Amino acid sequence: MFTGLISDVGEVGAVEERGQLRRLRIFCSYPAESVVLGASIACNGPCLTVVAFDQEKSSNRIWFEVDVGAETLARTTAEHWTPGTKLNLERSLKVGDELGGHIVTGHVDAVAEITAIDDFDGMRRFSIRVPESLARFIAEKGSVSLDGTSLTVNSVEGNVFSVLLIPHTLAVTTWGGKQVEDRVNLEVDLMARYAARLTETS
Repeated sequence: MFTGLISDVGEVGAVEERGQLRRLRIFCSYPAESVVLGASIACNGPCLTVVAFDQEKSSNRIWFEVDVGAETLARTTAEHWTPGTKLNLERSLKVGDELGGHIVTGHVDAVAEITAIDDFDGMRRFSIRVPESLARFIAEKGSVSLDGTSLTVNSVEGNVFSVLLIPHTLAVTTWGGKQVEDRVNLEVDLMARYAARLTETS
């Protein structure tokens, strides 16, 4: 489980094709002792498992490797990650950690698209188009995870909704570099998903 509060911005260092599996090396700023084999780290939304880690001798940067399966490649933006791609990172919750965002599972529902960006007073409003089948899970003032970031929905019109990012979030995540037509990983709110399911079966 995650909160959608980004704790680091990593960078893809290498991509290795292994049949239908793809291994990624990701550089991060986490302390060496905090990255362990088998740990779960959300990388731009998807929950991925650390399969190797070490420290690059030339730069002293910590890196970890994850295996990305065919399903994740098909359902997320991970298919397009290349060396140099910046990723929002979050390590999994521990008992006693502050739940400052909302409950995020790291299971991406679909890829959404940025359709408009409006800048004002140092803030930035993004309009996001989601697949029609997921629009019912998006509610005004509800929560949504986009590229692993917990955000509050400001408005909804059909299958397009808006979120407003403050200067701090723009500075400490990849959102400061987003552009119109960029695609982002979408995870709808867990509570909205279960509420819809209960409505269907009642």
